[in-house]
Amino acid sequence: MSRKKIGEEEMRTDGWLATFADTMTLLLTFFVLLYSFSTVDAAKFKQIASSLQSVLTGETGKSVLDLNLKSGEVPLVGEPIPTTTPSNNTEDVYQKVQSFIKKKKLEGTVVIKSDSRGVIIQLKANILFQSGKAEIIDKSKPVLNSINALIATLPNDVVIEGHTDNQPISNFEYKNNWQLSSARALNVLEYFVGIKGQKNPQRFKSTACGEFQPIVANNTEVNRALNRRVNILIVASEKEATKK
Repeated sequence: MSRKKIGEEEMRTDGWLATFADTMTLLLTFFVLLYSFSTVDAAKFKQIASSLQSVLTGETGKSVLDLNLKSGEVPLVGEPIPTTTPSNNTEDVYQKVQSFIKKKKLEGTVVIKSDSRGVIIQLKANILFQSGKAEIIDKSKPVLNSINALIATLPNDVVIEGHTDNQPISNFEYKNNWQLSSARALNVLEYFVGIKGQKNPQRFKSTACGEFQPIVANNTEVNRALNRRVNILIVASEKEATKK
């Protein structure tokens, strides 16, 4: 009777070893797997420990969320990815555009201006279109290609403005100057975005100004020719535009 009890006790005593060994093996595998997913950075570990100590003791200290990317310290949580932002300095953009135009020898083709909205690259309509038409003519495409290359280097929003003179127009395509200026602006935009493949098309838009924003009086043919134009506006940031 006592021998049977001892045998049962020995069997119960030895039975846990296999389960324990399996558990320890699984735990070891788990921690090895965790270690393979990350490397220990001693500097970061020290900063975390220091931050926790500051919180627990009530002392002010540098939070792990306040680490500076520029100094090479990468935060552990929540740091936004830096993005390219438009320059809010119109003068800087103007100088860049002016330098580019001179380099490409386009001074006789385009006019550079600036106002409260940003920097304007102005092209005469007869360079881009036939009279009363909105299709871009082939000889103007090298000029547009150069401007397209410039725009690609700038992150700012771009507005294409169509302008006409005050002479009434009515043909089978366009009933008035609003429609003509709209079609011209849109075709230039589509050339940049659709044909030349400008990235971030959401920063482009076109607008029709018709005859209502002349730069000179529409009292001579020379002046009317000046008013027929397409403006490519490189928009300053909202902060800079407010300062003007």
